[in-house]
Amino acid sequence: MKENQNTKEQNQAREKFATANQKKNPNNILISVVIPLYNEEESIIELGNKLQEVLNKIARDRYEVIFIDDGSTDDSRERIRELHRRNPRIHCISFRRNYGKSAALQIGFRAARGKYIITMDADLQDDPAEIPNLLKKLNEGYDLVSGWKKKRNDPLIKVWSSKLFNLVTSIVSGLRLHDFNCGLKAYRNIVAKRLTVYGEMHRYLPVLAHWDGFRVTEIPVVHHPRQHGKSKFGAGRFIKGFLDLLTVMITTRFMQRPLHFFGSIGTIVTLLGFIVNLYLLIEWFLGKTYLSNRPLLLFGITLIIFGAQLISIGLLGEMNIKSFVEKINYNIKEKF
Repeated sequence: MKENQNTKEQNQAREKFATANQKKNPNNILISVVIPLYNEEESIIELGNKLQEVLNKIARDRYEVIFIDDGSTDDSRERIRELHRRNPRIHCISFRRNYGKSAALQIGFRAARGKYIITMDADLQDDPAEIPNLLKKLNEGYDLVSGWKKKRNDPLIKVWSSKLFNLVTSIVSGLRLHDFNCGLKAYRNIVAKRLTVYGEMHRYLPVLAHWDGFRVTEIPVVHHPRQHGKSKFGAGRFIKGFLDLLTVMITTRFMQRPLHFFGSIGTIVTLLGFIVNLYLLIEWFLGKTYLSNRPLLLFGITLIIFGAQLISIGLLGEMNIKSFVEKINYNIKEKF
């Protein structure tokens, strides 16, 4: 009986301290949930209720939910306003027009004040009940934890195209994940604040964090079937995605050494051109062919010219980087 009384007094003391601390520091937010959305009016109230149920258990009043309305044309903003009236910790940033998921995440990351930042989609396919699992994995020493939709409830063509996309991204990036584009992710604040998200870069946030020196991993998460509306992403996103992967590579891994990228390709292409022309030259010298009627000669010359141009682009990039080297933002882990 006495132990129960002591436990009760300790809990009351902790609650009193947390409340006093919150009043002294109103920005003492533990968890920020950032949710980009576009025309999801039918899902918002249910999602908001589920989030509040989970977050009240793990963070009490030390959380915020930030909906980023990406120019919705339905009543999504009004549904969020309803949630805000009931719970002032639920907020909305509304764009005047549709800018895309990357822009929404960038604005959300800037606005988020939590020690941990959770991102998820608004279509109820991501389960808020997975948030404690993501945070638990973060606390094992990771900086970004991505959800892995191990069992996807999507059309078959979307499932297999995503598998191909994730396989190629994993090979190119060197980061072994099964699901790069899962909307459900957990970040430490420092990671989200360093990321620059634009275009279609939201697909490569784990890659960007990994190449910036942060520890990245994934855990399986529940993926529910879509209950309302339809997916806002078409097949064209995969073509854009692979182009964006090339952009990510150039602007991160080779940003400070463009000659390594363009020069390597240029050197290989130039060597191929020399080999082709050397082969033709040997045949001409032995009297086996005439160079005037061999299109292969023009092909070899074209390869040499194209390779030289790529090397020149790399050199120009090196000259440009040299003038901006002092402005490079290095990711420093610790200072003594």
